[in-house]
Amino acid sequence: MDEARFASHRVIAGALLLLVVLSITVLVAPQARQSSPAKVAKPAVQPIMPSVDVWLSTADRRLKLSPQDAVAMKARDGTTADITIDAEVAYQSMTGFGAAMTDASAWLLRHRLNPRQRHALMRELYGPPPGLDFNMMRLTIGASDFSRHFYTLDDIPFGETDPDLKQFNLAENLPEVIPTVQEALALQPGLLIVASPWSAPAWMKSEGNLIGGQLLEQYESVYADYLIRYLDAYRHFGIPIFALTLQNEPHFSPMTYPGMPMDAATRARIIGQYLGPKLAARTPRTRILDWDHNWSHPEEPLGVLSNPDVARYVDGVAWHCYEGSQHAQGTVHRAHPDKDAYITECSGGDWALSMNGELLWFTRNLLVTGTRQWARGVIYWNLALDEDHGPHFGGCAVCKGVVTIDSQTGEVTRNDEYYALAHFSRFVAPGAVRIKSNDTDASMGIANVAFANPVDGSIVLVAVNIKTEAQQLTVAQGRSQFAYTLPAESVATFVWHPDVLGTWIRRVQRWLGPERAPPRVE
Repeated sequence: MDEARFASHRVIAGALLLLVVLSITVLVAPQARQSSPAKVAKPAVQPIMPSVDVWLSTADRRLKLSPQDAVAMKARDGTTADITIDAEVAYQSMTGFGAAMTDASAWLLRHRLNPRQRHALMRELYGPPPGLDFNMMRLTIGASDFSRHFYTLDDIPFGETDPDLKQFNLAENLPEVIPTVQEALALQPGLLIVASPWSAPAWMKSEGNLIGGQLLEQYESVYADYLIRYLDAYRHFGIPIFALTLQNEPHFSPMTYPGMPMDAATRARIIGQYLGPKLAARTPRTRILDWDHNWSHPEEPLGVLSNPDVARYVDGVAWHCYEGSQHAQGTVHRAHPDKDAYITECSGGDWALSMNGELLWFTRNLLVTGTRQWARGVIYWNLALDEDHGPHFGGCAVCKGVVTIDSQTGEVTRNDEYYALAHFSRFVAPGAVRIKSNDTDASMGIANVAFANPVDGSIVLVAVNIKTEAQQLTVAQGRSQFAYTLPAESVATFVWHPDVLGTWIRRVQRWLGPERAPPRVE
Protein backbone atom coordinates (compact mmCIF):
# COMPACT_ATOMS: atom_id res chain seq x y z
CA MET A 1 0.00 0.00 0.00
CA ASP A 2 1.52 3.37 -0.99
CA GLU A 3 1.75 6.24 1.51
CA ALA A 4 -0.98 8.39 -0.05
CA ARG A 5 -3.44 5.51 -0.08
CA PHE A 6 -2.53 4.56 3.49
CA ALA A 7 -2.95 8.17 4.65
CA SER A 8 -6.36 8.44 3.01
CA HIS A 9 -7.40 5.25 4.73
CA ARG A 10 -6.29 6.68 8.06
CA VAL A 11 -8.39 9.80 7.48
CA ILE A 12 -11.45 7.75 6.57
CA ALA A 13 -10.94 5.44 9.52
CA GLY A 14 -10.47 8.38 11.87
CA ALA A 15 -13.73 9.86 10.66
CA LEU A 16 -15.45 6.51 11.13
CA LEU A 17 -14.08 6.24 14.64
CA LEU A 18 -15.33 9.72 15.50
CA LEU A 19 -18.71 8.90 13.99
CA VAL A 20 -18.97 5.71 16.04
CA VAL A 21 -18.11 7.51 19.29
CA LEU A 22 -20.58 10.35 18.56
CA SER A 23 -23.31 7.89 17.61
CA ILE A 24 -22.89 5.93 20.80
CA THR A 25 -22.86 9.15 22.82
CA VAL A 26 -26.14 10.23 21.22
CA LEU A 27 -27.71 6.85 21.87
CA VAL A 28 -26.64 6.80 25.48
CA ALA A 29 -27.46 10.45 26.29
CA PRO A 30 -30.92 11.09 27.75
CA GLN A 31 -33.36 12.93 25.49
CA ALA A 32 -34.45 16.43 26.64
CA ARG A 33 -38.16 17.11 26.51
CA GLN A 34 -39.29 20.72 25.77
CA SER A 35 -43.04 20.33 25.18
CA SER A 36 -44.09 21.33 28.72
CA PRO A 37 -42.71 23.70 31.33
CA ALA A 38 -43.53 21.11 33.99
CA LYS A 39 -40.85 18.60 34.97
CA VAL A 40 -41.11 15.40 33.02
CA ALA A 41 -39.43 12.22 34.21
CA LYS A 42 -36.52 11.25 31.99
CA PRO A 43 -36.74 7.78 30.50
CA ALA A 44 -34.29 5.23 31.85
CA VAL A 45 -31.17 4.94 29.77
CA GLN A 46 -31.03 1.57 28.11
CA PRO A 47 -27.57 0.03 27.97
CA ILE A 48 -26.17 -0.73 24.55
CA MET A 49 -26.04 -4.51 24.23
CA PRO A 50 -23.30 -6.30 22.32
CA SER A 51 -24.18 -8.47 19.37
CA VAL A 52 -22.95 -12.01 18.92
CA ASP A 53 -21.15 -13.19 15.79
CA VAL A 54 -21.86 -16.81 14.88
CA TRP A 55 -20.09 -19.39 12.69
CA LEU A 56 -21.79 -22.72 12.06
CA SER A 57 -20.88 -26.17 10.73
CA THR A 58 -23.19 -29.13 10.33
CA ALA A 59 -22.38 -32.83 10.29
CA ASP A 60 -24.10 -33.22 6.92
CA ARG A 61 -21.52 -30.74 5.53
CA ARG A 62 -24.26 -28.38 4.34
CA LEU A 63 -22.59 -25.64 6.38
CA LYS A 64 -18.81 -25.48 6.82
CA LEU A 65 -17.69 -22.80 9.24
CA SER A 66 -20.29 -20.55 7.62
CA PRO A 67 -20.92 -17.08 9.09
CA GLN A 68 -24.50 -16.55 10.22
CA ASP A 69 -26.53 -13.42 10.96
CA ALA A 70 -25.39 -11.71 14.16
CA VAL A 71 -27.55 -12.40 17.21
CA ALA A 72 -28.72 -9.51 19.37
CA MET A 73 -28.06 -9.67 23.08
CA LYS A 74 -30.47 -8.33 25.65
CA ALA A 75 -30.32 -7.53 29.33
CA ARG A 76 -30.67 -10.56 31.58
CA ASP A 77 -34.26 -11.08 32.62
CA GLY A 78 -33.71 -13.16 35.75
CA THR A 79 -34.49 -16.53 34.18
CA THR A 80 -31.97 -19.33 34.35
CA ALA A 81 -29.93 -19.70 31.16
CA ASP A 82 -28.85 -23.05 29.77
CA ILE A 83 -25.21 -21.93 29.71
CA THR A 84 -23.97 -19.37 32.22
CA ILE A 85 -20.48 -17.99 31.66
CA ASP A 86 -18.48 -16.47 34.51
CA ALA A 87 -15.48 -14.63 33.05
CA GLU A 88 -14.18 -13.93 36.54
CA VAL A 89 -13.35 -17.61 37.07
CA ALA A 90 -10.34 -18.52 34.90
CA TYR A 91 -8.52 -21.79 34.35
CA GLN A 92 -5.60 -22.61 32.02
CA SER A 93 -4.24 -20.26 29.38
CA MET A 94 -4.17 -21.61 25.84
CA THR A 95 -1.09 -22.06 23.67
CA GLY A 96 -2.93 -23.02 20.49
CA PHE A 97 -3.94 -25.62 17.92
CA GLY A 98 -2.36 -27.32 14.95
CA ALA A 99 -1.26 -30.59 13.35
CA ALA A 100 1.86 -32.68 12.77
CA MET A 101 4.16 -31.91 9.86
CA THR A 102 4.99 -35.55 9.25
CA ASP A 103 7.40 -36.62 6.53
CA ALA A 104 4.34 -37.60 4.48
CA SER A 105 2.71 -34.19 4.89
CA ALA A 106 5.86 -32.27 4.00
CA TRP A 107 6.54 -34.52 0.98
CA LEU A 108 3.03 -33.99 -0.39
CA LEU A 109 3.19 -30.23 0.09
CA ARG A 110 6.49 -29.98 -1.77
CA HIS A 111 6.02 -32.60 -4.49
CA ARG A 112 2.30 -32.70 -5.23
CA LEU A 113 1.60 -28.94 -5.16
CA ASN A 114 3.33 -26.31 -7.25
CA PRO A 115 4.86 -23.36 -5.34
CA ARG A 116 1.78 -21.17 -5.85
CA GLN A 117 -0.60 -23.90 -4.64
CA ARG A 118 1.62 -24.74 -1.68
CA HIS A 119 1.95 -21.15 -0.54
CA ALA A 120 -1.82 -20.62 -0.82
CA LEU A 121 -2.54 -23.69 1.29
CA MET A 122 0.15 -22.87 3.85
CA ARG A 123 -1.20 -19.32 4.14
CA GLU A 124 -4.69 -20.74 4.61
CA LEU A 125 -3.53 -23.07 7.38
CA TYR A 126 -1.02 -20.85 9.19
CA GLY A 127 -2.11 -17.35 8.23
CA PRO A 128 -4.33 -15.08 10.35
CA PRO A 129 -8.15 -15.28 10.28
CA PRO A 130 -9.97 -16.05 8.14
CA GLY A 131 -7.07 -18.46 7.77
CA LEU A 132 -6.92 -21.21 10.39
CA ASP A 133 -4.09 -19.47 12.28
CA PHE A 134 -2.47 -22.78 13.32
CA ASN A 135 0.27 -22.01 15.83
CA MET A 136 1.25 -25.48 17.07
CA MET A 137 2.99 -28.30 15.22
CA ARG A 138 4.45 -31.71 15.98
CA LEU A 139 7.59 -33.07 14.33
CA THR A 140 8.94 -36.60 14.35
CA ILE A 141 12.59 -37.09 15.31
CA GLY A 142 13.45 -39.67 12.67
CA ALA A 143 10.89 -41.75 10.81
CA SER A 144 7.33 -42.58 11.83
CA ASP A 145 4.84 -44.80 10.07
CA PHE A 146 4.09 -41.73 7.92
CA SER A 147 7.52 -41.70 6.31
CA ARG A 148 8.45 -43.15 2.96
CA HIS A 149 11.16 -45.31 4.54
CA PHE A 150 12.68 -45.96 7.98
CA TYR A 151 15.56 -43.88 9.32
CA THR A 152 16.93 -42.06 12.37
CA LEU A 153 19.35 -39.16 12.53
CA ASP A 154 22.36 -41.37 13.30
CA ASP A 155 22.22 -44.49 11.16
CA ILE A 156 25.41 -46.52 10.79
CA PRO A 157 26.24 -50.05 9.57
CA PHE A 158 24.98 -52.92 11.70
CA GLY A 159 27.41 -53.88 14.44
CA GLU A 160 28.98 -50.42 14.73
CA THR A 161 28.33 -47.81 17.42
CA ASP A 162 28.60 -44.02 17.51
CA PRO A 163 28.56 -42.85 21.15
CA ASP A 164 30.02 -39.45 20.18
CA LEU A 165 27.28 -38.98 17.57
CA LYS A 166 29.82 -38.20 14.86
CA GLN A 167 27.42 -39.51 12.19
CA PHE A 168 24.47 -37.40 13.34
CA ASN A 169 22.87 -35.61 10.39
CA LEU A 170 19.62 -34.12 9.10
CA ALA A 171 20.00 -35.35 5.54
CA GLU A 172 16.54 -36.96 5.52
CA ASN A 173 14.86 -33.74 6.67
CA LEU A 174 16.58 -31.26 4.39
CA PRO A 175 14.58 -31.73 1.17
CA GLU A 176 11.03 -31.47 2.54
CA VAL A 177 10.51 -31.11 6.30
CA ILE A 178 12.89 -28.26 7.12
CA PRO A 179 11.93 -25.90 4.25
CA THR A 180 8.22 -26.55 4.85
CA VAL A 181 8.52 -25.78 8.57
CA GLN A 182 10.48 -22.64 7.70
CA GLU A 183 7.62 -21.59 5.42
CA ALA A 184 5.13 -22.15 8.26
CA LEU A 185 7.31 -20.08 10.61
CA ALA A 186 7.40 -17.22 8.11
CA LEU A 187 3.61 -17.14 8.24
CA GLN A 188 3.33 -17.89 11.97
CA PRO A 189 6.49 -16.65 13.76
CA GLY A 190 5.16 -17.76 17.14
CA LEU A 191 4.75 -21.38 16.03
CA LEU A 192 5.21 -23.81 18.96
CA ILE A 193 6.76 -27.14 17.92
CA VAL A 194 6.63 -30.36 19.91
CA ALA A 195 9.16 -32.97 18.74
CA SER A 196 8.90 -36.71 19.43
CA PRO A 197 11.15 -39.67 18.48
CA TRP A 198 9.66 -42.97 17.34
CA SER A 199 12.88 -44.85 18.05
CA ALA A 200 16.47 -44.37 19.12
CA PRO A 201 19.06 -45.27 16.48
CA ALA A 202 19.21 -49.05 16.08
CA TRP A 203 22.73 -49.31 17.55
CA MET A 204 21.41 -47.98 20.90
CA LYS A 205 18.73 -50.71 21.15
CA SER A 206 18.58 -54.24 22.50
CA GLU A 207 17.53 -55.76 19.17
CA GLY A 208 19.76 -53.64 16.94
CA ASN A 209 16.66 -52.76 14.90
CA LEU A 210 14.34 -49.78 14.58
CA ILE A 211 11.34 -52.10 14.91
CA GLY A 212 11.09 -53.54 18.41
CA GLY A 213 13.73 -53.58 21.10
CA GLN A 214 14.36 -51.27 24.02
CA LEU A 215 16.94 -48.60 24.71
CA LEU A 216 20.04 -50.10 26.32
CA GLU A 217 20.74 -48.50 29.70
CA GLN A 218 24.37 -47.91 28.73
CA TYR A 219 23.15 -45.50 26.02
CA GLU A 220 20.64 -43.49 28.05
CA SER A 221 23.00 -40.53 28.42
CA VAL A 222 23.88 -40.72 24.72
CA TYR A 223 20.18 -40.79 23.86
CA ALA A 224 19.71 -37.55 25.82
CA ASP A 225 22.62 -36.07 23.85
CA TYR A 226 20.99 -37.27 20.61
CA LEU A 227 17.82 -35.33 21.44
CA ILE A 228 19.78 -32.22 22.35
CA ARG A 229 21.76 -32.49 19.11
CA TYR A 230 18.41 -32.46 17.31
CA LEU A 231 17.45 -29.22 19.10
CA ASP A 232 20.71 -27.57 18.09
CA ALA A 233 20.56 -28.77 14.50
CA TYR A 234 17.02 -27.45 14.01
CA ARG A 235 17.83 -24.16 15.70
CA HIS A 236 20.66 -23.77 13.18
CA PHE A 237 17.93 -23.66 10.51
CA GLY A 238 15.91 -21.10 12.46
CA ILE A 239 13.47 -23.66 13.87
CA PRO A 240 13.07 -23.48 17.66
CA ILE A 241 11.63 -26.51 19.45
CA PHE A 242 9.09 -25.62 22.15
CA ALA A 243 8.95 -29.06 23.82
CA LEU A 244 10.40 -32.56 23.63
CA THR A 245 8.95 -35.93 24.55
CA LEU A 246 11.26 -38.87 25.21
CA GLN A 247 9.36 -41.40 23.15
CA ASN A 248 6.20 -41.59 21.07
CA GLU A 249 3.71 -44.07 22.54
CA PRO A 250 6.11 -45.71 25.00
CA HIS A 251 3.49 -48.28 26.04
CA PHE A 252 3.36 -49.82 22.55
CA SER A 253 5.79 -51.83 20.44
CA PRO A 254 4.60 -51.65 16.80
CA MET A 255 5.27 -54.55 14.46
CA THR A 256 5.40 -52.64 11.16
CA TYR A 257 7.18 -49.34 11.90
CA PRO A 258 9.77 -47.89 14.29
CA GLY A 259 8.92 -47.95 17.98
CA MET A 260 10.55 -48.40 21.37
CA PRO A 261 8.80 -49.33 24.62
CA MET A 262 9.97 -47.18 27.53
CA ASP A 263 8.51 -47.66 30.99
CA ALA A 264 8.03 -44.95 33.62
CA ALA A 265 11.17 -45.93 35.54
CA THR A 266 13.34 -45.56 32.43
CA ARG A 267 11.78 -42.24 31.45
CA ALA A 268 12.25 -40.95 35.00
CA ARG A 269 15.89 -42.01 35.03
CA ILE A 270 16.69 -40.39 31.67
CA ILE A 271 14.90 -37.17 32.61
CA GLY A 272 16.23 -36.95 36.16
CA GLN A 273 19.85 -37.89 35.47
CA TYR A 274 20.54 -36.77 31.91
CA LEU A 275 18.06 -34.84 29.80
CA GLY A 276 16.59 -32.68 32.57
CA PRO A 277 19.87 -31.30 33.95
CA LYS A 278 21.28 -30.74 30.46
CA LEU A 279 18.23 -28.80 29.24
CA ALA A 280 17.93 -26.81 32.47
CA ALA A 281 21.26 -25.14 31.79
CA ARG A 282 20.31 -24.04 28.27
CA THR A 283 18.80 -20.81 26.98
CA PRO A 284 16.24 -20.66 25.48
CA ARG A 285 14.74 -23.52 27.45
CA THR A 286 13.03 -26.42 25.74
CA ARG A 287 10.25 -28.00 27.80
CA ILE A 288 10.03 -31.69 28.63
CA LEU A 289 6.65 -33.41 28.31
CA ASP A 290 6.24 -36.91 29.72
CA TRP A 291 4.17 -39.85 28.47
CA ASP A 292 3.04 -38.95 24.88
CA HIS A 293 0.52 -41.77 24.83
CA ASN A 294 -3.11 -42.62 25.52
CA TRP A 295 -5.57 -41.39 28.15
CA SER A 296 -5.96 -45.01 29.29
CA HIS A 297 -2.86 -45.05 31.51
CA PRO A 298 -2.67 -42.00 33.78
CA GLU A 299 -0.61 -44.06 36.21
CA GLU A 300 2.33 -43.79 33.79
CA PRO A 301 2.86 -40.01 34.01
CA LEU A 302 1.83 -40.13 37.67
CA GLY A 303 4.67 -42.58 38.25
CA VAL A 304 7.22 -40.22 36.69
CA LEU A 305 5.86 -37.15 38.46
CA SER A 306 5.80 -38.90 41.85
CA ASN A 307 9.58 -38.40 42.08
CA PRO A 308 10.21 -34.74 42.96
CA ASP A 309 13.81 -34.92 41.69
CA VAL A 310 12.41 -35.84 38.27
CA ALA A 311 9.20 -33.78 38.37
CA ARG A 312 11.13 -30.52 38.68
CA TYR A 313 12.38 -31.04 35.12
CA VAL A 314 8.97 -32.02 33.66
CA ASP A 315 6.77 -29.20 32.41
CA GLY A 316 3.71 -31.22 31.52
CA VAL A 317 2.13 -34.34 30.08
CA ALA A 318 1.43 -35.17 26.42
CA TRP A 319 -1.68 -37.21 25.67
CA HIS A 320 -3.08 -39.25 22.75
CA CYS A 321 -6.77 -39.93 22.15
CA TYR A 322 -6.97 -43.56 21.04
CA GLU A 323 -7.86 -45.24 24.34
CA GLY A 324 -9.34 -44.14 27.63
CA SER A 325 -11.07 -40.95 28.71
CA GLN A 326 -10.11 -37.30 28.53
CA HIS A 327 -10.78 -37.17 32.26
CA ALA A 328 -7.37 -38.80 32.77
CA GLN A 329 -5.97 -35.34 32.03
CA GLY A 330 -8.00 -34.01 34.95
CA THR A 331 -6.80 -36.84 37.21
CA VAL A 332 -3.17 -35.92 36.61
CA HIS A 333 -3.89 -32.19 36.82
CA ARG A 334 -5.49 -32.56 40.25
CA ALA A 335 -2.45 -34.49 41.49
CA HIS A 336 0.02 -32.06 39.88
CA PRO A 337 -1.71 -28.73 39.17
CA ASP A 338 1.64 -27.13 38.31
CA LYS A 339 2.06 -29.41 35.26
CA ASP A 340 0.53 -28.56 31.88
CA ALA A 341 -1.48 -30.88 29.65
CA TYR A 342 -1.23 -31.06 25.86
CA ILE A 343 -2.97 -33.34 23.38
CA THR A 344 -0.17 -34.16 20.97
CA GLU A 345 -1.79 -36.76 18.72
CA CYS A 346 -5.23 -37.80 17.52
CA SER A 347 -6.16 -38.97 14.04
CA GLY A 348 -9.36 -39.39 12.14
CA GLY A 349 -9.71 -42.05 9.49
CA ASP A 350 -11.93 -43.91 7.08
CA TRP A 351 -12.98 -46.56 9.58
CA ALA A 352 -16.46 -47.94 10.16
CA LEU A 353 -17.24 -45.64 13.10
CA SER A 354 -16.60 -42.56 10.96
CA MET A 355 -18.99 -43.38 8.12
CA ASN A 356 -21.22 -40.43 9.12
CA GLY A 357 -18.32 -38.04 9.46
CA GLU A 358 -16.09 -36.93 12.32
CA LEU A 359 -16.99 -33.28 12.87
CA LEU A 360 -19.00 -33.90 16.04
CA TRP A 361 -16.60 -36.40 17.60
CA PHE A 362 -13.52 -34.27 17.13
CA THR A 363 -15.15 -31.05 18.25
CA ARG A 364 -16.93 -32.54 21.24
CA ASN A 365 -14.48 -35.18 22.50
CA LEU A 366 -11.10 -33.86 21.50
CA LEU A 367 -11.47 -30.09 21.55
CA VAL A 368 -14.32 -29.21 23.92
CA THR A 369 -13.81 -31.94 26.52
CA GLY A 370 -10.04 -31.98 26.00
CA THR A 371 -9.74 -28.30 26.85
CA ARG A 372 -12.28 -28.57 29.67
CA GLN A 373 -9.92 -31.22 31.04
CA TRP A 374 -7.01 -28.78 31.13
CA ALA A 375 -5.36 -29.18 27.71
CA ARG A 376 -3.50 -25.99 26.82
CA GLY A 377 -2.95 -27.05 23.23
CA VAL A 378 -4.32 -29.63 20.78
CA ILE A 379 -2.26 -31.06 17.92
CA TYR A 380 -3.91 -33.32 15.36
CA TRP A 381 -1.82 -36.05 13.69
CA ASN A 382 -1.06 -35.64 9.95
CA LEU A 383 -1.54 -32.16 8.51
CA ALA A 384 -1.94 -33.58 4.99
CA LEU A 385 -2.28 -37.04 3.41
CA ASP A 386 -3.20 -38.18 -0.08
CA GLU A 387 -6.28 -39.96 -1.37
CA ASP A 388 -4.71 -43.33 -0.44
CA HIS A 389 -4.08 -42.27 3.19
CA GLY A 390 -0.38 -41.90 2.60
CA PRO A 391 2.38 -41.92 1.82
CA HIS A 392 3.06 -44.25 4.73
CA PHE A 393 5.23 -47.27 5.46
CA GLY A 394 3.44 -49.58 7.88
CA GLY A 395 1.14 -48.40 10.63
CA CYS A 396 -2.27 -46.83 10.01
CA ALA A 397 -3.64 -47.64 6.56
CA VAL A 398 -6.81 -45.52 6.75
CA CYS A 399 -5.75 -42.38 8.66
CA LYS A 400 -6.81 -38.97 7.34
CA GLY A 401 -5.05 -35.64 7.37
CA VAL A 402 -6.55 -32.29 8.22
CA VAL A 403 -6.59 -31.92 4.44
CA THR A 404 -6.35 -34.46 1.63
CA ILE A 405 -4.10 -33.61 -1.32
CA ASP A 406 -4.88 -35.48 -4.52
CA SER A 407 -1.56 -36.93 -5.64
CA GLN A 408 -2.49 -36.64 -9.32
CA THR A 409 -4.15 -33.23 -9.54
CA GLY A 410 -3.07 -31.37 -6.39
CA GLU A 411 -6.71 -30.70 -5.51
CA VAL A 412 -7.17 -30.02 -1.79
CA THR A 413 -10.09 -31.46 0.18
CA ARG A 414 -10.79 -30.01 3.61
CA ASN A 415 -11.85 -32.79 5.95
CA ASP A 416 -14.15 -32.69 8.98
CA GLU A 417 -11.11 -32.30 11.22
CA TYR A 418 -10.22 -29.09 9.38
CA TYR A 419 -13.52 -27.50 10.40
CA ALA A 420 -13.45 -28.90 13.93
CA LEU A 421 -10.03 -27.34 14.54
CA ALA A 422 -10.98 -24.12 12.76
CA HIS A 423 -13.90 -23.56 15.14
CA PHE A 424 -11.20 -23.07 17.80
CA SER A 425 -8.00 -21.95 16.09
CA ARG A 426 -9.58 -19.04 14.20
CA PHE A 427 -11.17 -17.54 17.29
CA VAL A 428 -9.25 -18.59 20.43
CA ALA A 429 -6.05 -16.53 20.41
CA PRO A 430 -2.76 -17.66 21.99
CA GLY A 431 -2.87 -16.58 25.61
CA ALA A 432 -6.65 -16.86 25.78
CA VAL A 433 -7.91 -18.16 29.11
CA ARG A 434 -10.52 -20.84 29.50
CA ILE A 435 -13.28 -19.42 31.67
CA LYS A 436 -16.07 -21.00 33.65
CA SER A 437 -19.19 -22.29 31.93
CA ASN A 438 -21.52 -24.95 33.28
CA ASP A 439 -21.27 -28.37 31.65
CA THR A 440 -24.37 -29.09 29.54
CA ASP A 441 -23.16 -32.22 27.77
CA ALA A 442 -24.98 -34.80 29.90
CA SER A 443 -28.08 -32.70 30.59
CA MET A 444 -28.76 -31.34 27.09
CA GLY A 445 -26.53 -33.19 24.67
CA ILE A 446 -24.81 -29.86 24.02
CA ALA A 447 -21.11 -29.77 24.89
CA ASN A 448 -19.59 -26.35 25.44
CA VAL A 449 -16.42 -24.54 26.45
CA ALA A 450 -15.70 -20.81 26.79
CA PHE A 451 -12.62 -18.62 26.55
CA ALA A 452 -11.66 -14.97 27.06
CA ASN A 453 -9.20 -13.52 24.54
CA PRO A 454 -6.39 -11.41 26.02
CA VAL A 455 -6.03 -8.52 23.56
CA ASP A 456 -9.54 -7.45 22.56
CA GLY A 457 -11.44 -8.86 25.55
CA SER A 458 -13.75 -10.92 23.36
CA ILE A 459 -15.56 -13.97 24.70
CA VAL A 460 -15.57 -17.16 22.62
CA LEU A 461 -18.06 -19.97 23.21
CA VAL A 462 -17.98 -23.22 21.21
CA ALA A 463 -21.08 -25.41 21.47
CA VAL A 464 -21.73 -28.84 19.92
CA ASN A 465 -25.25 -30.22 19.50
CA ILE A 466 -24.91 -34.00 19.14
CA LYS A 467 -28.67 -34.61 18.97
CA THR A 468 -30.54 -35.29 15.75
CA GLU A 469 -32.95 -32.44 16.36
CA ALA A 470 -32.45 -28.70 16.66
CA GLN A 471 -32.20 -27.32 20.19
CA GLN A 472 -32.96 -23.89 21.61
CA LEU A 473 -30.01 -22.63 23.63
CA THR A 474 -29.85 -19.66 25.99
CA VAL A 475 -26.51 -18.18 27.04
CA ALA A 476 -25.86 -15.62 29.78
CA GLN A 477 -22.67 -13.73 30.60
CA GLY A 478 -22.44 -10.77 32.92
CA ARG A 479 -25.59 -8.66 32.59
CA SER A 480 -26.39 -9.89 29.07
CA GLN A 481 -27.96 -12.94 27.51
CA PHE A 482 -28.90 -14.28 24.09
CA ALA A 483 -30.81 -17.16 22.58
CA TYR A 484 -29.94 -19.30 19.57
CA THR A 485 -31.36 -22.36 17.90
CA LEU A 486 -28.60 -24.87 17.27
CA PRO A 487 -29.34 -27.04 14.22
CA ALA A 488 -29.30 -30.80 14.58
CA GLU A 489 -25.80 -32.29 14.75
CA SER A 490 -23.97 -29.00 14.49
CA VAL A 491 -21.06 -27.00 15.85
CA ALA A 492 -21.29 -23.28 16.55
CA THR A 493 -18.68 -20.73 17.57
CA PHE A 494 -20.09 -17.58 19.20
CA VAL A 495 -17.95 -14.46 19.63
CA TRP A 496 -18.91 -11.23 21.38
CA HIS A 497 -17.27 -8.23 23.03
CA PRO A 498 -18.81 -7.18 26.35
CA ASP A 499 -17.30 -3.69 25.92
CA VAL A 500 -19.19 -2.36 22.88
CA LEU A 501 -17.46 1.03 22.52
CA GLY A 502 -14.05 -0.54 23.04
CA THR A 503 -14.91 -3.13 20.43
CA TRP A 504 -15.51 -0.56 17.69
CA ILE A 505 -12.41 1.41 18.62
CA ARG A 506 -10.28 -1.75 18.49
CA ARG A 507 -11.80 -2.77 15.15
CA VAL A 508 -10.88 0.55 13.59
CA GLN A 509 -7.40 0.39 15.12
CA ARG A 510 -6.90 -3.08 13.65
CA TRP A 511 -8.15 -1.81 10.28
CA LEU A 512 -5.54 0.96 10.45
CA GLY A 513 -2.80 -1.57 11.15
CA PRO A 514 -0.46 -3.17 8.62
CA GLU A 515 -2.06 -5.02 5.74
CA ARG A 516 -2.13 -8.78 6.12
CA ALA A 517 -1.98 -11.18 3.22
CA PRO A 518 -5.53 -12.10 2.17
CA PRO A 519 -6.33 -15.72 3.11
CA ARG A 520 -8.27 -18.05 0.88
CA VAL A 521 -12.02 -17.55 0.91
CA GLU A 522 -14.00 -20.70 0.17
